[in-house]
Amino acid sequence: MEEQAGYFVKSVEKAFDVLLAFTPDQPRLTVSQVAAATDMTRASARRFLLTLADLGYVRAEGSAFELTARSLDVGRSYLAGLTLPRVAGPHLKELAEHLNETTALCILDGGDVVYVACVPSPRLLSVSITVGTRFPAWATSMGRVLLAGLPAARLEDYLQSVQLHRFTDRSLGSVEDLRAEVEATRRKGWSMVSQELEEGLRGVAVPVMRGHEVVAAANVSLQTHRAAAQDIEATVLPELLEAARRIALDYGGSAGAAAR
Repeated sequence: MEEQAGYFVKSVEKAFDVLLAFTPDQPRLTVSQVAAATDMTRASARRFLLTLADLGYVRAEGSAFELTARSLDVGRSYLAGLTLPRVAGPHLKELAEHLNETTALCILDGGDVVYVACVPSPRLLSVSITVGTRFPAWATSMGRVLLAGLPAARLEDYLQSVQLHRFTDRSLGSVEDLRAEVEATRRKGWSMVSQELEEGLRGVAVPVMRGHEVVAAANVSLQTHRAAAQDIEATVLPELLEAARRIALDYGGSAGAAAR
């Protein structure tokens, strides 16, 4: 285990561990559940929760705790300074209304894709997608687009460390399969992933460029019964490419950035 620097404040790490224990799947947690999720004693977890409650970041609901709106303050300055979501918003909204599907913009953070903008479809999807939602990059169309945009050395580091597991029977089973998918995405300039993350869900994604750099991935999510893959390639993909091109233009990119 790597030795921590002398300045490292362990209690800060533990406080963030407690906040990050709350997830969309488990928005309300008891002291015992937080203790188990953070590898703390029950007494320590209780002290952290009560301190965070006093600071306004969590609140008690009976025997459980949940995050408050103040927890958004932690990332608000970052999102406020990240102008790309604001630039992309109108284009994603127009595309979502035209296609009647969910559209989104994602960036790569470590091994995950993170949604920084999302316009939901009127139809409910089984996967709840909001700003801040994370998914493993390897399992999504957005992730494969973003991985395809990495320099070779960074991609190789990622492939050497990634841990795959099956979300569905269609999920990729090996790193070599993933490597082949990323290479195919780089050649084509887009990616489509069908039912690898969630049964009944298909996603198509394209890069948003700034110069020669892939700064984000634009995505459309559809339920598989809505259209066959070949129909999506013929109808949805051109519109998504055009939306990504316009986002890139507004963000200071090249006119032909996504049109390939």
